[in-house]
Amino acid sequence: MSLLWPCRAVLTFSLLLFSSASLPVMAEQLPPPEGDVLLRVTGDIENTNVGDELHLDRKMLMSLSTRVTETSTPWTEGVGRFEGPLLRALLEAAGIRSEHVRIQALNEYETEVPVADFHEYDVILALERDGEPIAVRDLGPMFVLYPFDEHPQLLNETIRHRSVWHVGSIHVP
Repeated sequence: MSLLWPCRAVLTFSLLLFSSASLPVMAEQLPPPEGDVLLRVTGDIENTNVGDELHLDRKMLMSLSTRVTETSTPWTEGVGRFEGPLLRALLEAAGIRSEHVRIQALNEYETEVPVADFHEYDVILALERDGEPIAVRDLGPMFVLYPFDEHPQLLNETIRHRSVWHVGSIHVP
């Protein structure tokens, strides 16, 4: 028996241990929301909690990777301090693998948004402005917010149409 055998055995065991630890963990069934449902995610999603949909309340949304974005917008006065989950974190929680999603407002306005936007920019689903929940009369209860002041090139017609207010659902085709 070679003196290298114990070293190889340890190395092989270490590699097996490391590779099994890095395997994706199967997502557990997400619990149903306890509060009022603010967002429904439908369509081709992997993780559901009510039938074949994902329903999320405020607490569930704010438990995702959140971000504070201080920015002005074309629809509000001055710079606001907006907070909400990163849309890429929301897509990950839902198990979305699509290249685009359809975001629908409570008034049924709907637009398609490329998922690449959420990875290129820190786009949030804003739930709060200046520490307060966003009221429906003020673009709420949530809206798609791009970091306009960090990236002035986002102040264009295309991105304005993707910045849905009064978000109620996201559909994954």
